[in-house]
Order: sequence, then C-alpha cells, then structure tokens
Amino acid sequence: MTGVVGAIVEAWGELRIHKLRVLLALIGVACAVTAITGVTALVSMLNQAFTEQTERQSGRSVTLNVNAWPRDAGAAAPAGWDEAFERTLERYDITYASRNEWTQALVRFPDGTRATQVQAVDADLGTINRIVPEQGRWFTDADESALAPTLVVNEAFLHAYGLTDLSSRPIVALGDRSPVTASVIGVLHDDWPGAEPSAYVLYEQFHRWIGPDGSGAQSGGSGPTTADPMMPVQVPTMFLWVPADRSAAIGESIARDLQADAPGWQVEVMDNAFDDGGLDKATTWVGIGVGGFALLLGGLGLVNIALVTVRYRIREIGIRRSFGATSGRVFFGVLLESVVATVVAGLVGVVLAVAIIKNIPVERVFGGGIQDMPPFPFSAALVGMAAAVAVGALAGLIPATFAVRVKVIDAIRY
Repeated sequence: MTGVVGAIVEAWGELRIHKLRVLLALIGVACAVTAITGVTALVSMLNQAFTEQTERQSGRSVTLNVNAWPRDAGAAAPAGWDEAFERTLERYDITYASRNEWTQALVRFPDGTRATQVQAVDADLGTINRIVPEQGRWFTDADESALAPTLVVNEAFLHAYGLTDLSSRPIVALGDRSPVTASVIGVLHDDWPGAEPSAYVLYEQFHRWIGPDGSGAQSGGSGPTTADPMMPVQVPTMFLWVPADRSAAIGESIARDLQADAPGWQVEVMDNAFDDGGLDKATTWVGIGVGGFALLLGGLGLVNIALVTVRYRIREIGIRRSFGATSGRVFFGVLLESVVATVVAGLVGVVLAVAIIKNIPVERVFGGGIQDMPPFPFSAALVGMAAAVAVGALAGLIPATFAVRVKVIDAIRY
C-alpha cells in the first residue's frame, strides 16, 4: 500500500514539473469527459421527457383501460357499475383510478346556448395522465364535496366567454331547463389549432347537478344512463393505474369480476404497457459513442505528450534504475502519471458537465417542461470518470513500456 501511495505522489510531482505540457493534453481529455458525461445525462432527461409525453397520452405505465359495451342493442345498463368500480379499487388496493365518460352539456355562452363536449372524470385522472393546466389548477379531492360543480376547460372555452385568464373567477351556466352555475378553476392548452370548446367536470358532480342529458336537470344520483331511449346505453371507461409487475394478472382478475357484475355486456381490459428500452439503449450508446470518440482524440494527444516527456527523462530513468529501482516501479510510475492526470481532468469534466446540465433551459430543449425532473445521473459521472481512467491507463501504457525497455547503461549515457 505504501508503494502505491508513493507512486501516486511521485506521479503527481512529475505532473507539476511538466504541468504546461500535460495541461495542453488534458484540455482535450477534460472536454471529452464533459461531452460524454453531459450527453449521458441528457439521454436520461430525453428518456424522461419521452416517457412523460407518452403518459400524457395513454396514462402511466401500467394503466388498465376497462371498457364495456352491450352485446344486444336493447340490453339494460348494468346495475351498480359505479359500486363495482369502488369494489375494484378496494379489492386490488388501487390508489389512482378514474372513470371517464364522454358526454355533452348545454353551456350558455354569451352568443347563445349550445351543446359542448364534456368529460366526466375523477380527480385522479390528473395524476394518471399528468394533466397540468396552463392556468389555475386541476381537480382535488376537496372539490368532490363542493356545493357547486367546478370545471377545467380548454382555451377555446375560455375565449368563447371573451376571457384570456382566470383573474375574474369566471362562472358559467350549464343546462336549459334547470341551469346550474359552475366555476372555472383551470384552463388547459388546446389540443390543436381551432379546437372547439370543451371541459372536464368531476364524475359525481356531473351526475349530481348537470344530469345525464347535460340539460342541468338534477339527477339525484350517479350511474350509467342515457337521455335518448333510442341511443345505446353506455358506461364510463375505467382507468386503473396498477403495478407494472402484476398488471397482467390484475387485468385478468378485474375482467372476470366486472363481467360477473355486467351480464349481457362484454367487458374488455387492455393495458398501455410500452417498452421504451430500445430507445433508452440506442440513445445511451449514441451518447457514449460520441463522447468516446472525443475522448479518444484527447487520449492520442496525451500519448504524444507522454512519449515526448519520457524521452526527455531517459537519463533520469537510467539513474533511478542504477540505484535499484525495479522495472515494475518505473513502469507504474510512468503509467500513474497519465492516470493521475486524466483523473484530475475527469473530475474537472464532470463538474463542468453538471454545471452545464443544471443550467439547460429544459422548455427550449425538449419543447415543454419535465414534471419529474430526474436528478443528475450518478451513472453518468461514473461513466465519465471510468472513461478518463481508462484513457489515462491506455495513454500511459506505451510510454511506460518504452521506459522499462530502455537499457540502464544507454539511458545514463543519453
């Protein structure tokens, strides 16, 4: 152990003597380590951005999508569908779940009353689909017990009222026969240019106050119904966020349970399991390849400088060998000079990479914010340092071999 410490101290001393030459070579190594570490960290952020974008469209991994439809056109609505939803959550210990019912409600806009698309959902849908309003907020559990319905609308809905923000605490009227007032608590970005007004409302609030036909007639309860007897009965879709490792088994069990609760109906459970491992591996290897090429260029420069330095130290090496220095001590002394130098350069490169990544404007780079910003990956720093040590060892191997093969008498006469 003492010999290793002594060799490292000796290598550091030699680096200080030849600091100008070494510094010129290490600039390239430090830049290469910065590149390979930074690219590895950016790949991690890119994968997170891709994952979140996918989850906004299809839900968290893994989200079960439960749909049901009547096998016969005249089939009655399954009794207790909402109760079956609650039992499912309790039986399988599901924390985040939501019903989703696409319907319409009559909204009294300034230019007249017209039917508007409404989604009746539960508050957990915001977590499952990572819904973040541009203004205001999404529903919370406290809204379930509110004394009036609350809405989260799109920008087109807000603009139809001649508003641009929620500073005036807008109130809208829903229905025609027995209208109810609802407060707008959040605004979502339009899905596409020229989108029609649309809104989200809590499932229980919709059935309590707005009514199954969207007219505002209080229904006094909730459950799958239809306003038009000629239209087929529909039930809300269920979104259930379940553990990925048990999603298949849970999905099969839920399908059997709900099928028993809905005779005459077809129940289908699908999941959104997606495998992004291919993208993860591809982007990671591309990043490592780019950084590795830059590191190779820096290492070649270091090899050149080390060879020149060893040639200048031929006489010194010969004198040390004549006083009893072993070939192994000389070999590792020269080798460690390169390794110690690249370790220092690697530390500098990692620090620079962290500083750069922490100051990247995520919104500009990825076209939107990342909700769960991943911390700077420790693996990226390890990759950078491992690459620095490896290139230092390779760069010192040739000069160290050259120093050992020099004959003592020839080195003293040099």
